[in-house]
Amino acid sequence: MADLDADDPTEELYPKEVQELLETIVQSDDPLQHANFDVIDYINKLFPTEQSLSNIDDVVGNIESQIQDLDEDIRHAIHAQTHAVVEGEEALEEAQKSIQDLFVMIKNIKDRAEQSEETVKEITRDIKQLDTAKRNLTSSITTLNHLHMLTGGVETLVGLSQKRRYGEAASLLEGVLNVLEHFKNYHSIPAVKDLVNKVDDIKSTLTQQIFADFEHAFENKSGGRPNVNIALLSEACLVANALGGNVKNELIKKFVKSQLAEYNVLFEASQDCAWLDKIDRRYAWIKRALMDFEERYVKLFPQNWEVSECIAVQFCYITNRELGNIMKTRSNEIDVKLLLFAIQRTTNFETLLSKRLSGVTLKENKTITKLTTKEPVDIDPSNPFYEEVVKEMNSEAEENPKESKPADPPSKIENPFMGLISKCFESHLDVYIQSQDRNLAELISKFQQDFQEHQAQAKQSIVAGAAMQCEVLPTCADLFVYYKKCMVQCSQLSTGEPMVSLTHLFQKYLREYATKLLSNNLPKLSAAPTSSVSMPGNITFSSVTNLIKETTSSLKEGSSPETHKLNTQELCVTCSMLCTADYCLETTQQLQEKLRQKVDTDLVKKVDLSGECDTFSTVVTSCIQLLVHDLIASCDPAFYAMSKVSWMSVEQVGDQSSYVTAITSHVKQSVPQIRDNLSSVRKYFTQFCMKFANNFIPRFVSSLYKCKPIGTVGTEQLLLDAHSLKTLLLDLPSIGSQISRKAPSSYTKIVIKGMTKAEMLLKVVMYPHDPADAFVANYSRLLSSAEADTFQKVLEMKGLKRSEQAPLLEIFWRKQPVPTDTTTLPQGGATNSHVATSILGSLADLDSNSRIRKLEKLIKKRL
Repeated sequence: MADLDADDPTEELYPKEVQELLETIVQSDDPLQHANFDVIDYINKLFPTEQSLSNIDDVVGNIESQIQDLDEDIRHAIHAQTHAVVEGEEALEEAQKSIQDLFVMIKNIKDRAEQSEETVKEITRDIKQLDTAKRNLTSSITTLNHLHMLTGGVETLVGLSQKRRYGEAASLLEGVLNVLEHFKNYHSIPAVKDLVNKVDDIKSTLTQQIFADFEHAFENKSGGRPNVNIALLSEACLVANALGGNVKNELIKKFVKSQLAEYNVLFEASQDCAWLDKIDRRYAWIKRALMDFEERYVKLFPQNWEVSECIAVQFCYITNRELGNIMKTRSNEIDVKLLLFAIQRTTNFETLLSKRLSGVTLKENKTITKLTTKEPVDIDPSNPFYEEVVKEMNSEAEENPKESKPADPPSKIENPFMGLISKCFESHLDVYIQSQDRNLAELISKFQQDFQEHQAQAKQSIVAGAAMQCEVLPTCADLFVYYKKCMVQCSQLSTGEPMVSLTHLFQKYLREYATKLLSNNLPKLSAAPTSSVSMPGNITFSSVTNLIKETTSSLKEGSSPETHKLNTQELCVTCSMLCTADYCLETTQQLQEKLRQKVDTDLVKKVDLSGECDTFSTVVTSCIQLLVHDLIASCDPAFYAMSKVSWMSVEQVGDQSSYVTAITSHVKQSVPQIRDNLSSVRKYFTQFCMKFANNFIPRFVSSLYKCKPIGTVGTEQLLLDAHSLKTLLLDLPSIGSQISRKAPSSYTKIVIKGMTKAEMLLKVVMYPHDPADAFVANYSRLLSSAEADTFQKVLEMKGLKRSEQAPLLEIFWRKQPVPTDTTTLPQGGATNSHVATSILGSLADLDSNSRIRKLEKLIKKRL
């Protein structure tokens, strides 16, 4: 059966795709027709039991009958296929013959198409020639008509110009100039060249006549108002408009100069009215001049010439130049009151111009940079005074080459007239900055006095029994309100370098506020605990070190350390300073963003108040450290009492020790007050808790080292005390609060990690030191990350003598990794006992100073 399955013909004759296709065509349930026919499975279905083999002959007969039927079907299929091959060959020959016939037909169609194309070309050849002739003839007629029009127009213009009939000449001149554009390619022809020369002569003649007419009309020989022929001159303006921009600009320039001639005389630098205190007279004069122009000459010029705006803009340029010169000459006479008065009047006038005039002659996308002031001055090149202003700026740049630096394009402003005059005050704004400097100095002094008076009143209130509230100092809000007024006022005057100078002034007095109002008013320290707390305020590193040494020496001598406990007022002041510093920190960041929005884009990087933010952050840190120091200091007597207990003589384990009760009492008294005072800045209360835990736990462990010798029962009592302190620290954030809050996970990790080390230390002390190998192994397992000198302290806590410590130290050092520094241990010639003895003596000599050095080292890291 296996051979039959291996020689399956369907697998050899047909691919998988063909078999799938056959199955879709011949759909049958007969297993004999399936591609995956299994002979053994088929036989098992026919003869499922031994009894079914009895009818095997019938089954074989049926199969042979099916085979005969299949053979018959195959013979019929082969016979039919023979006829199909013959029919296929006949169909192929017929198809090839049809293709040949189709190719012949396509070739005939192509030949006919080529013949048709040649016929069409012959037919249209004459038509193309006629079209070309027509086009040339039309162009010739048009050119002749233009030439006729140009010749007639030139002759007519000559007569109109002589008769000064400007109204007719304006429209005709515009037409002649348009027609003349058609002959720009024919200037080499003598006749056309003559006409072009005549037109140029006519333009020159008209220009001279118009200028002469205007000059004659505005001559003031009698001293009264000139008699102006408005109709004649308005038509002359139309001719000037047709002559081109240069003539128009020159005409406007002459007219504006004549209108401002009186202004230049009245407000000459030597005149009394030229100074800043009478600056209103300048603006009153130009207002009257513009009103006079509107009444008398508004119909003289076309509306799109914007002559009134040209007068106002030129007035601004002249005023800017004259005020700059006179202020440079009389700079010692300028005070802040006079300067602000002049600036206010000037900005009001510029705002008035923006309301009355369109500003079309001051296009922002066409600017000229005034090099001497590094500021952009908007000038439209079509302005009649464009060349004059450019020449003036270039001459000023040559006089001040050191100040000549390119400036960035100006930012878009709503008022196009803003700065045309007021820019001249910018170089003198240092007077304003100096005035603000004096005002802020007085303000800080006033804040100091107010704070002292407020503290005196608060002290009297506390004596009288009133509760003291912790709040942000109101002076900081007053300071930032004043800053805002200065910033807004200065931004109206200038958004350039003066704004940067004002920023530097803000920086100066933010630092002074942080120092004089916050840091200097923090409660002073009279003593320090032996911990790694960094001191706030003006306490230096050397003073901290000395305090720590004094406190440590006092502990050696057997006296209790003196502590300074913050009273209610000092505690409230410290929290108030912290809240105020946090408010100043956030407001300073907002102030920096506002200043960067006001100042010019290229000066944004110069506005940086990050240093002042760091200063207020330092004040916050100092306040937190002071609160931590105060609470740690209140626990020092309890730790001192703990170290004086004879733990070897403790006979039974009772409730928590009295020193734990004292610490708990101090914590429950101080922490709720601090939490209530810092309710508005909850994040800093969390920092306080974390810093307290980071300092309290090492202080507790350090006190454990001083409890020697310790008996087994004493160790158990200390373990109970450590568990009580651990519970107290875990509940510290919500202690004394009606609302129970879960302590932050970061704080919980600090407490658990630190107090677990203390508990492991006590468990090591409680473990018997015999056998020595087991004791050292247990120490390494429980205090794997401890320092090397901790092992020596553990032995001292157990009360072991030198002779008992030596073998333990020998085993301990034997299990330590070999040090890389050869000066750490004696060389190989020494025996293990000598090594242990040497180390024991060294540790005994260094023990008296090791704690001090360790504390100094930790303080250095903090600072």
